[in-house]
Formats: sequence, structure tokens, C-alpha cells
Amino acid sequence: PQAPRPPPAPPEDEPSWGPHRLALLVPFRERFEELLTFVPYMHRFLSKKRIRHHIFVLNQVDHFRFNRASLINVGFLESGNDTDYIAMHDVDLLPLNEQLDYSFPEAGPFHVASPELHPLYHYKTYVGGILLLTKQHYEMCNGMSNRFWGWGREDDEFYRRIKGAGLQVRRPSGITTGYETFQHLHDPAWRKRDQKRIAAQKQEQFKVDREGGLNNVRYRIESRTALNVAGAPCTVLNILLDCDTSETPWCTFG
Repeated sequence: PQAPRPPPAPPEDEPSWGPHRLALLVPFRERFEELLTFVPYMHRFLSKKRIRHHIFVLNQVDHFRFNRASLINVGFLESGNDTDYIAMHDVDLLPLNEQLDYSFPEAGPFHVASPELHPLYHYKTYVGGILLLTKQHYEMCNGMSNRFWGWGREDDEFYRRIKGAGLQVRRPSGITTGYETFQHLHDPAWRKRDQKRIAAQKQEQFKVDREGGLNNVRYRIESRTALNVAGAPCTVLNILLDCDTSETPWCTFG
């Protein structure tokens, strides 16, 4: 979908943009056709709402299985001091309703893609898709667990962390567009999810990781590149994650 082009926005240093700046953290691997749609769409969407923002594409370039949670931890650590809140944002989910709130979530984590609105996931503890947190609140949770390699379950574990930190998840109200509130770009027939569960991973995926998170994510930034996609600026971080195969042997494809 094409976001309606807003009139030229005033400079971000004008007071109408507010004092906060969002780091849009986008875990990524190989979905370039989705990225080419996502970056300009989100830049126009947020600019029209006058939300200061910086889009970080967290590109996993190692040979391990995809680890969305670790990429978000890395994005948080690398997003700089000029941003004070984050959006954990899937690259294949676009907000269609301009009433959706992306502003600073001072009162606690704000789940934009709530179960009542998401086109696919409707269980009440779901916090995936698009979740906003202040950087302070993300640190209170020690970020996300690094033990989830492959697709799924990391959001469910993070929901428990939010509760354990004494935080309350809030969600949109007054949105009348229902399941038409977002567009889901992912085509499962074209790009299949890595849902393989290896050995102990079947049991581990339901456990709470009480030790790991921001404090022990292991990675290296191979490169940091400023890009402009159809007039929309973003930063691509090429990230090499590390895996202790004695701790999580399911990080490999073997």
C-alpha cells in the first residue's frame, strides 16, 4: 500500500514534533522486497504524525538460525543516545489506520498490533508484531531472551518479563477498523517460517529465561550503512550473532 504523501513536514527541531525520538528496530534477513515497501511507508506514516524517528534495519548476516530477540537487543544497544524509546517492529506488518499511536509510551509498554486488530494472532497474551517501550522499561526487563533461535515464542517469553518487571501492557482503544487495521505482507508459500524444533528446544521454548538478555547478548557489527530508500532514510546494521552451542545447540541448521 502507498501511504498518502503528507505535505512537506516542518523541520524536526520545531516544537510540534515533541521532545521524544523513536528507534524503529526492524529484525531482518533476506526479505528485501518487504523492506523496499516498509521503509518508505513507515517514514511517511511517522512523519505525518510528526514523530521523530530513526529506522534501524537489523540484518542478521551470520550462519546461525534467525534470532529476532537477539537482533532487537543489539538494535537497542546500538541505537544511540538520541533515541529514548523503541518500537520492536516486524518488517511484514504495515499500519493502515492513522489513529494508531506511536508516541512515547510513558505509562508502560504499548502494544500497537493488539490481538483484537492483528490479522493473524488473536490470543490475549500476544505482544508481537509492533510493541513500543521506553528504553528505561526495556532495560527493566533486561531486554529479550537470546535463547530463541528459529521462528516464534520469543514474544511469549517477553510477555512474562514485562509482567515480572511490574509493567502493564496497554493497547489501542477506539480503533474501529478491526482486522483491516494492518496489512500483513508475508507470503508463507513464498518464504516459509523456520519452525523446526530440535531436541531440547521443544521444552526450552516454554521456559522463562531468568538470566539472559541485554546483559549477555553476543554479537559483532560487521558494518553500519546509511541508506535512502525512495526518499526515506534508514541505517542498516549488518550483525553477526554468536552462539554457545553447548547452551543452545538448536542455533545451527544441522
